[in-house]
Amino acid sequence: MAALSSRKLEIVRTLVETAPDKIVGGLQRALADTAGDTVLTSVRQLVEAEVADRTLRNRAFQPVFPLFVGDGSDRHSLVFPARALGLIWRGLKTTAPREMAAAAENANEHRPMDPGRIYDSLATAAAAGLRAREIREFKTAGELCDAAGSSPGGGEALAACLDISPVVRRALPRLPEWIGPPDEEIGAAARLAYKDAVSVAEDAGPRFFEMLAGQLKPPWMVLRIISAVMDRPTERYLADSELGGFPERVMADIDESLRAITRMDLDAGPDAGRAAGRLVELITQQAFELEVCIETTRDHGWGQRIVGQKKALASAVEVRLRDLDKLVAAALPSMQSGFARPRRNGPQLDTAPDPRAVVRATTTLAFAQEVRLCANYGGFSAAHAKMTEKLSATLDRYVEDVLIDVRNGDVADLAKARAFLMIAADFVGFVRDAQAAEFIRRRAASACAPPPDNCVVLDA
Repeated sequence: MAALSSRKLEIVRTLVETAPDKIVGGLQRALADTAGDTVLTSVRQLVEAEVADRTLRNRAFQPVFPLFVGDGSDRHSLVFPARALGLIWRGLKTTAPREMAAAAENANEHRPMDPGRIYDSLATAAAAGLRAREIREFKTAGELCDAAGSSPGGGEALAACLDISPVVRRALPRLPEWIGPPDEEIGAAARLAYKDAVSVAEDAGPRFFEMLAGQLKPPWMVLRIISAVMDRPTERYLADSELGGFPERVMADIDESLRAITRMDLDAGPDAGRAAGRLVELITQQAFELEVCIETTRDHGWGQRIVGQKKALASAVEVRLRDLDKLVAAALPSMQSGFARPRRNGPQLDTAPDPRAVVRATTTLAFAQEVRLCANYGGFSAAHAKMTEKLSATLDRYVEDVLIDVRNGDVADLAKARAFLMIAADFVGFVRDAQAAEFIRRRAASACAPPPDNCVVLDA
């Protein structure tokens, strides 16, 4: 078959150039196995060229690349529309052809030289283009940033970030050291980089740390670098500085996570429980970083707020742990039997398990399992230990009672008994471990297996 016409190929080129990075990467993977297809050869070559071009672009703009997220409509003031990056790159092909050619040549030949100088010149050219807005691509990119930013002048904010890109680029290799254990020499290097940034522009400090935060996972680890630069500042000093928004943002994230934990949907299944449990761990880590990086007091200000958040976290988790008794009892129902006083509570095996009750218990058990490692620092270790001990004993007793009823012939439907035992095994897996759960499953399979067809029943 003939290849695509030049007109159709140009249409494909336009679509590929304007598509997000994930889409282009997906196209490259999808076209990888079409080497023998002459129709798609030109399309594959076009996509591969676009991927190579974007790889070079992202490397050249590494200091600012993480800031281009989505449509730019984030509450974070230093996030820009993803489309703007592609427009700036295309604009540079017009305004800085020699620098672009040098960057491409360096990438294609895999030269050992440091390409930082070339990339820095591209950042300078991009900043100038955004400010002048004489080229269509730069004009459109600037307007997109202006429209999407939380304050006017989003294009100028991006240009200002490009101004300090050389400083940030030199700092990137040292980030693992800067977020490591405190060290005077490391702190001095971070302070020097900060001084280099503010020497470019007096108000560059917040942008410098925002750009570093974009390179970190999680981004709030930038608190360690701020602490190193400011020599573990007091709450008042940091709050009054231009960097006070960083800890405020972390505390706002904690509040949002607390609300998500209290709204956990018990009907959503174990994945929802694990997700809420990971939020508990996240809050404990964030609160720890705030307390370590900033000198606070418990009686007022940020210190008081952090203490309140930790108490709210412990309370929210303990409420979930206390609910487990009722949730497990609903999933593994019991009934009173016998005529003696007091009457014995035994498993209720005459009805099938309630799927909704099982899901609700499983969701909360998954949550309890997820938070066990952070229980000590989170302030709910005693409640978690008490829940584990009590629930473990309850499940053991339930399993033994079901097996006794099965052995005594008091179970009308072995399939229902086995179903309840399997549910109990799953619960034990959350409370203890997978080996304990598997042991119960083997016992259930053996006890509830139907008798062989050739079994001879003897009269007593």
